[in-house]
Amino acid sequence: MLTTALRNVLAHKARLLMTVLAVCLGVAFASGTLVFADSTAAAHRAAASRTFADIAVSVTAKESPAVPDQPNVLTDELARRIADVPGVAAVRSSVDGSATLNAADGRPLRVKRGTNLADAYVPGRDGEDARYPVVEGRAPAGADEIAVDRGTAAAGRYRVGDPVTLATDGPALTARLVGIVTTTDTRVTAGGTLTLFDRATAQRLFATPGHYTSLEVSAGPGAGQYELAERIAAVLPPGRAEVTTGQAQANQQAIYVGTLTRGYQKLPMVFAGVSLFIGSFLVVNTFTMLVARRTREIALLRAVGATRRQVVRSLLAEAALVGVVASVVGFVLGLGIAAVLPGLLSGEGGRLPEGPLVIGPRPVAAALFVGVGVTVLAAWLPSRRAARIAPIEALRAAAAQPGGRSRLRPIVGVGLLVLGVGWLVALAGAAKDASEANLRSAMAGCGLLVVALIVLAPTLAVPVIRLTGRLTRRFGVVGLLARQNALRDPRRTAATAATLLISTALVSGLATIGSSTEQALDRQAADGLAADYVISTGDTMTGIDPAAVQRVAGLAGVRGASAVADSTVVIGGKVREISGIDPVSVEQAVKLDFVSGSVEDLGPGRIAVSSSVARETGVSTGGQVNVRMGRSEEFTRYTVVGVYQDNPTAHDAVGARGEVQQHGFKPGSVQRILVRGDGLSGRDLRTAVGNNPLLKVQDRAELVREAAGTMGDLLTLMYGLLGIGVVIAALGIVNTLAMSVTERTREIGALRAIGMDRAGIRRMIRLEAVTVAAFGTLLGLAGGLFGAWAVGALAGGAVRQYALVLPWGTLALVCLGSLAIGAVAAAVPARRAAALSPLEAVAEV
Repeated sequence: MLTTALRNVLAHKARLLMTVLAVCLGVAFASGTLVFADSTAAAHRAAASRTFADIAVSVTAKESPAVPDQPNVLTDELARRIADVPGVAAVRSSVDGSATLNAADGRPLRVKRGTNLADAYVPGRDGEDARYPVVEGRAPAGADEIAVDRGTAAAGRYRVGDPVTLATDGPALTARLVGIVTTTDTRVTAGGTLTLFDRATAQRLFATPGHYTSLEVSAGPGAGQYELAERIAAVLPPGRAEVTTGQAQANQQAIYVGTLTRGYQKLPMVFAGVSLFIGSFLVVNTFTMLVARRTREIALLRAVGATRRQVVRSLLAEAALVGVVASVVGFVLGLGIAAVLPGLLSGEGGRLPEGPLVIGPRPVAAALFVGVGVTVLAAWLPSRRAARIAPIEALRAAAAQPGGRSRLRPIVGVGLLVLGVGWLVALAGAAKDASEANLRSAMAGCGLLVVALIVLAPTLAVPVIRLTGRLTRRFGVVGLLARQNALRDPRRTAATAATLLISTALVSGLATIGSSTEQALDRQAADGLAADYVISTGDTMTGIDPAAVQRVAGLAGVRGASAVADSTVVIGGKVREISGIDPVSVEQAVKLDFVSGSVEDLGPGRIAVSSSVARETGVSTGGQVNVRMGRSEEFTRYTVVGVYQDNPTAHDAVGARGEVQQHGFKPGSVQRILVRGDGLSGRDLRTAVGNNPLLKVQDRAELVREAAGTMGDLLTLMYGLLGIGVVIAALGIVNTLAMSVTERTREIGALRAIGMDRAGIRRMIRLEAVTVAAFGTLLGLAGGLFGAWAVGALAGGAVRQYALVLPWGTLALVCLGSLAIGAVAAAVPARRAAALSPLEAVAEV
């Protein structure tokens, strides 16, 4: 039977080629992602090891909660004491912190991953810092000089000699770029920036004169890291400093950078899962058609003594051989994906460390398990059907007939459909927040809905194709024959259309959610924000100098500049955000829609809360609530003077600006300036706040894009899934029609014999493919849009202005693209059918 299986694979290799291609796509994404993950992790470990290669022990200051303002003990004197410890070869002083730069065009140089690292250039005895080799220019030597790494220079478009605006934790500074260096620090190579100062300047910015943030110790010959760490710990001031081995630091940094870049692996794995899931339907369809085509052959095997179990094993052996080939081809393609990914992702702002591909046992085993497992599992049902073929019945059959309709399938399908729809409706009605648990539950309900549609597809094929067949009837007899051919075997038609059903459901659902969310955020920004620009400190703890508010207010075209002090506040046991505003001028910048109370009543000891906070805590206007604001360690009783509709600009609560500033993390400063005016530009506003790179200057459109957050990733996912679905759907249609043409050789010959020309044959095959594609697209749209509605109901709890908005343009493109794929995929089978000789076709037995 194994020999028979091998011969069958070789005899039908052309028909199985499409199956191999579909499965190998999923194997390629899965194995390639695993190879990429292993290679990236090894490269991070190697880069971190190189960074700390000369560091045996690192000494850092230890903060004491009991004495928060105790002086730093890392001084030159302590460095000399450590240098006298047996086994110490050298001690290098380090002063590091954070610095954000403006690019050459004046815009802040933002990083997606990594850190904005700043450090001191500490030359050794040879006059150079081995950590930062200078490749152009020279090292910084004065307070107004800096050096940057090569990646930062490229990102900011700097040249040696250029003036650079930067900020550490306060007003903007201007320095001249005197040198460009290289570094192996993975915090920088992962997508961060590096700014180097001379030692005195770095101490002034990040520590205090004469003090350091760390002391890095290199070991002499024969000295181990752990032994040396114990000796150094013995000479440190008790409780004032701590030691860490270089190996421990390297491991921590590799883990940290690995966490930053872990998201790279998610998208390819999603593609792998979707392609394998869609490809499994192609496997089922292919083996089902092969079984139907080889009915007599299987019957003959049964007649000469083959048992049902042997028939099943034979077909599963064929599937396993196909899976092995797909696994090998997919693994080779996966290596190509793993080799290309670092270059693609480095272009996204995250420069990955270089290193060879690491091919471990995990991706190899995964490729075989996924490729063979999916193929064998998908072929199991067709093999069971083949085993039920009775020898006498099959030998008497003149031709393979479509499988009979299952009575159980519609019952199971309707049950799954009711369960999936009920699940989503109940979730949409009960859950009002987009928590991770609710989103996962919604995803499970959407998956159940898609499975129900797949199960019901053979039952739905007849009424849906008859309905859409009214369009094909306009092509006359050719269109009528195309519709009848699609209805000949509803199970086969449904299996072929399943690939488009899944991809269309995914794309239409994601497109609808993305479009609805984007428009909701736009409406929310328009309804809640009256200002045209917002100047903010972003995610930093930096405050805006109050004098900057006056400079902004004095710009030509500015009609109002309202300062807002932001802080945290604990209300009802949860940490929330509070905005300190001026009740008189705030209405010019923020649209506060009060349900009860008034903004004019704000003052010392009085706050207003959002509707969400009022609902969660049970407070109302006129009531009192315990509040702990900002740096305060005690709760204070506040009177609630108003409740307003949720507003992202006003946050969870609002209070008088003076009181919020008093308890804020930067007393006396503000964190936002809401600007309203005519003819304003971001460049003028940035100039007014000193071109400080720590501050964000955003108009409404930029605020909406920032609030949308992952919409760009969602679009990437959407188009990626569409591409995968289209490719596998095209393979499925080609495969099905090619095998269908073979089965209908005599029928096509008869049509040619009674007068249908070759153009008519080609048109009939193309219309059949378009009919199948339209069926899958319609079911996919129905499932995707219903799922989008259910998920959108959850989003409505997080985005108040959320409403379902259909992206008609995208949906129309999806529909037209699916129909076009059907027509294009039918080109080869249609040409093959038209090339059949009428006499030879009719004469075929």
